[in-house]
Amino acid sequence: MNTNKLSNTNISILDLAIVRDGGTASQTFRNSLNLAQEAEKWGYKRYWLAEHHNMPGIASSATVILIGHIASGTKTIRVGSGGIMLPNHAPLVVAEQFGTLATLFPNRIDLGLGRAPGTDQFTAAALKRDDHAAMEFPSNIEELQLYFSQENKKGRVRAIPGEGLDIPIYILGSSTDSAYLAAAKGLPYAFASHFAPAQLKTALSIYRNNFKPSAKLSEPRVIACVNIIAADTDHEAARLATSFKKLFLGIITGNREQLQPPFDSDADFMGPIEEGALQQMIAYTFIGGPDKVQKELNLFLEETQVDELMVATAVYDHEARLNSYRILSEIKKS
Repeated sequence: MNTNKLSNTNISILDLAIVRDGGTASQTFRNSLNLAQEAEKWGYKRYWLAEHHNMPGIASSATVILIGHIASGTKTIRVGSGGIMLPNHAPLVVAEQFGTLATLFPNRIDLGLGRAPGTDQFTAAALKRDDHAAMEFPSNIEELQLYFSQENKKGRVRAIPGEGLDIPIYILGSSTDSAYLAAAKGLPYAFASHFAPAQLKTALSIYRNNFKPSAKLSEPRVIACVNIIAADTDHEAARLATSFKKLFLGIITGNREQLQPPFDSDADFMGPIEEGALQQMIAYTFIGGPDKVQKELNLFLEETQVDELMVATAVYDHEARLNSYRILSEIKKS
C-alpha cells in the first residue's frame, strides 16, 4: 500500500521573484525562467507569480509581464498569478490583460485574485487604490466574470481579447473572509499558509462546509501554499533555511532587506523571543533531507486533505533552489 500521499497530489510553485543580496532584478527574472523550465520537466502543475509593490527584495510588481515572460519560455506548465491584487486594478484592465495572455498561451493561464493591496498604505495610495476597494472585492470579481463571459458580447463595455475565454479564477486568502467568498461563488480556493498559518484549518472547514457548486466547479478544490527547503541532508537544508528565516524575520520586525546568504545557525541572527514569533508565522514550513520532508508533508496532507500543494522556496543560491524543487519532485514519484 502506497502511504506517500504526495504521489497523488499535484505540486506547483509560487515564485515571489526574490532579489538576493548583491543580485539584480534581471538576474532574478532569468533564474525564474530557468526554474520554470526545469519544473516543467519535473512534472510541476503550475507556476504562479505574486503581485507585490515597494519591496526592495521582491521584483514581481509587474506581475502580468512576468507571467508572459515565463509562459513564453515554457510549453506545457500552467502559468498564472498568486495573485493579482484586484483592488489595485480596474476589473476591465485585468480581463483584457489575462484575455491577452490566454490568447497567446491557450489553456495555460490561471488567474488567482486577492483582496489585499500587496504593499503598504502609502504605496497603495500611489496605486490610486480606493479606501473602499477591498470591500468591493466580491462585486469586482463578478464584474470580471462578466467580461470573460460569452453572454457579454452585447454589453456596452467588453473585454477584447478576453470575452468568451475559459480562464480559471482562484480566490486567494489568508483569513476566513476569503473562505466564505470562495465557497459562495463556487470557485477554487488557495490559502496562503506559507505566511499566515493560524487560520488554515478553520478556513478550509468553512470553505468546504459552505461550498455551493457552480458552472465552473462542482465540488470544493483547495490549494495550500507552504514553504519547503529540501537538500541532500537535514543539516544542509537547515543551513540554507537561515536565509529564508532572516527574510521572514525582517517582515515581522519591519527591517525588510534582500535575501541574505545562509548563516551557520539561527543563533547568528535571532534570539529565543524572535524565534518564537517567527515560528508562529512559518508554522507550515518543511525543512530537511528527502526522508524528513516526505514524512512531514504526508502528515500535512493527511491533516488538511488539500488537493494541491503550492510551494515557495526562498534559497539564496539558485542551484540549491533548483535542487530543492528537484528533490521534491523525486519525493512525489517515490
